[in-house]
Amino acid sequence: MAQNTFHGAHYLAEGFRMLTQKGVKRYVFIPLVINLTLLSIALIYIITQLNDWSDSIAATIADWGAWEWVGTLASWLIWPLVIIGVVLFVFFFFSMIANWIAAPFNGLLAEAVENKLHGANGHQEKVLPDQSFAALVKDIPRLLGREWTKLKYYIPRAILCLLILFVPLLGAIVFPIIWFVFNAWMMSVQYVDYPMDNHKIPFNKMLATLQNSRSGTLGFGSMVMLMTMIPILNLFVMPAAVCGATKLWYENHRESHLTIKQ
Repeated sequence: MAQNTFHGAHYLAEGFRMLTQKGVKRYVFIPLVINLTLLSIALIYIITQLNDWSDSIAATIADWGAWEWVGTLASWLIWPLVIIGVVLFVFFFFSMIANWIAAPFNGLLAEAVENKLHGANGHQEKVLPDQSFAALVKDIPRLLGREWTKLKYYIPRAILCLLILFVPLLGAIVFPIIWFVFNAWMMSVQYVDYPMDNHKIPFNKMLATLQNSRSGTLGFGSMVMLMTMIPILNLFVMPAAVCGATKLWYENHRESHLTIKQ
C-alpha cells in the first residue's frame, strides 16, 4: 500500500515538470492566472480573519471566570488544530471555485498532455483532436454540468465532515485529519476527472476507477493538498495537478477504459 501511495504522489512532481514542455505550456497560462487570483484572495482572507478569530476565542475564555485557566490550556492545545482545519477549508473552497472557472481550460490542458504522452510513446495520431474555440464555447455547458456533478458529490460529504467539529474536544482534534484525507480524495476526483471526461467516461465509472486504486489516489491527492498550502508553489498547483493527473490516467487507467469502450 505504501508503494502504491508513493506511486500516486510522484505524479504531481511529474506534472510540475511538464508545465514548461513544448505543446503543453501554452495551455498553462489561463489556469495559472485563475489559480493565482483565487488563492491570493484566499490568503488575504485568512490573514485578515486570524486576529478576529483569536480575539473571539480570548473573549469567550475570559467569560469562564474561575475556569479561565482551563479554557486557556485548551486553547493552547486545540487552537493550532482549529487553525489548520480552517486554513484547509478556506484553501480548498477557493480551489474549488478556481476549478469551476478554469474547467474548460483544464480540459484543454489535459487534452494537450495526453496527446503529448501518446506522441512520446511513438504514436503519430493524436488521442484527441484539437478543439476549436467555437467547439470549446459550445462544450462549456456540459463541462459546467460535470463540475456540478462533482459538487453534488462533494457537498453532503463535506457537511458530514464539518459536523465532526461540533463534537466537544474530540472534534477539534480529529477534524483536521479527516478533512485532509477527505479533500485529498476530492483533489484526485477533481483532477483525474479532466482526462476521463475528455473521453466522455461517466462520473460513476471514474469514481469506481479511483476507488479500485484508493491508496494511489490518496497519495496523489495528498500531495496536491500539501502543495496547495505552500506559498509560491501553490500558484502552480492547479495546472501541475491537471498534468500529473492526466499522466496518472494515461499510464494506469486509459488502456483498460478505452478497450472496454471500444
